[in-house]
Amino acid sequence: MYEERIALAADLHKQGHNCCQSVVAAFGDLYGFDREQSLKMSAAFGGGIGRMKETCGAALGLFMLAGLETGTTLPKDPEGQKRTFALVQELAHEFVKRNGALRCADLLNLPKAPAPDTPNPDSNGQYYFIPCNQKVRIAAEIWCEYLDKLRG
Repeated sequence: MYEERIALAADLHKQGHNCCQSVVAAFGDLYGFDREQSLKMSAAFGGGIGRMKETCGAALGLFMLAGLETGTTLPKDPEGQKRTFALVQELAHEFVKRNGALRCADLLNLPKAPAPDTPNPDSNGQYYFIPCNQKVRIAAEIWCEYLDKLRG
């Protein structure tokens, strides 16, 4: 099952969905969301949050999934927050371990993050397709490993 989820995340990205959308939509059904809902709720977080090249969208997808898995719905729930924040920190650590950074601009070796309205700098219009698709795949692998450990 997990290899199919990883392949789906990579394929969604190849179809043109942003990194966050690709990760969230590959697993959204596990949390009661259909594909359209998953894509919509994660749409703003691609390109390092609205194409600002801040936190990587693939990592943000992981964090959204962490919230769906362990997040609290209570207004005052310090234990629930602690559980979710610990998972996000664990996932962030693993993402950095495998990729070298958490920030989109750093992952793409950009000397300075471009303005959000800057045109795509690559010549073929794929917008860093290969490195970003790899980050999507890695994020999906990390989530699958977490699920495997959780549900093992």
